[in-house]
Amino acid sequence: MSALAPVLDVVGAVLVVLGALLALAAAVGLLRLPDVLSRMHAATKPQTAGLVLVVLGTALLLRTSTDVWMLLLVAAFQLVTAPVTAHLVGRLAYRSGGVRPDVLHRDDLAGRPEPPDSTDRSSPG
Repeated sequence: MSALAPVLDVVGAVLVVLGALLALAAAVGLLRLPDVLSRMHAATKPQTAGLVLVVLGTALLLRTSTDVWMLLLVAAFQLVTAPVTAHLVGRLAYRSGGVRPDVLHRDDLAGRPEPPDSTDRSSPG
């Protein structure tokens, strides 16, 4: 056992606790924030950062190559999927009228025609 192992254990534990606190802040934000866009922000930013901190802390605690690579895959998939999911949720909320126009600083989608509904089967053909 190396002399660095206790230091890595402490740093790993601190990272796990910080990540858990960020995830808790994200959960509180989902419950307390008033509108879809604010909740979407709370669901992606601190939750993703919290998961990355937990993954890094767990990697420092486990320190085996298989576990570290698996944890890095978890973090990478989270970093790839969270922004895409947030974009789709925000777009759906905007299209369904769930976004208050008075809270938007800039509305890039205003005046654009709605895309055709892909479930509409009434077109000839």
